[in-house]
Amino acid sequence: MEMLNEILEYNKTFVEQKEYEKYQTTKFPNKKMVILTCMDTRLLELLPKAMNLSNGDVKLIKNAGALIAHPFGSIMRSILVAVYQLQAEEVMVIGHHDCGMSGMKADPVIESMKERGVTEETLETLNYSGININQWLHGFENVSDSVKHSVEMIKKHPLMPADVPVHGLVINPETGKLDLVVKGY
Repeated sequence: MEMLNEILEYNKTFVEQKEYEKYQTTKFPNKKMVILTCMDTRLLELLPKAMNLSNGDVKLIKNAGALIAHPFGSIMRSILVAVYQLQAEEVMVIGHHDCGMSGMKADPVIESMKERGVTEETLETLNYSGININQWLHGFENVSDSVKHSVEMIKKHPLMPADVPVHGLVINPETGKLDLVVKGY
């Protein structure tokens, strides 16, 4: 069975049996916090459990590496919306050890793109359009430094209120242990 069909079949039963009722909450985070973390599969359940978070407690933003690549991209916009419209009073950036973005180089990714049909012409067009694809696809060397960088991008953003604490942490994806990198208070 294709994955989509499997999900839709499960969802039909989920809704019919009103399983959603135990997850109902409001759009406002109970703990008044927004978290930027990595999309790593190991963190899906581990991160909330390691932090004593339940459905409705925080706004959770995920991307590759918990990175803010651009000060006016969708990640920063989401953080600002959480602060200004959804009652978030604190921000956390949580990276993790053994991240796929750690040490990631652009060349292997670009080669995979070419193998799957992206042409050299497309890559050249991006380059001529001012997009440095190598820089855009480059990961980071040190997770703590990467977390510090994202924290600084948020704290120094011209639209971020100065009274909002921005914290940085690194989680161990095997044990859930959190290490404090930046205390935002």
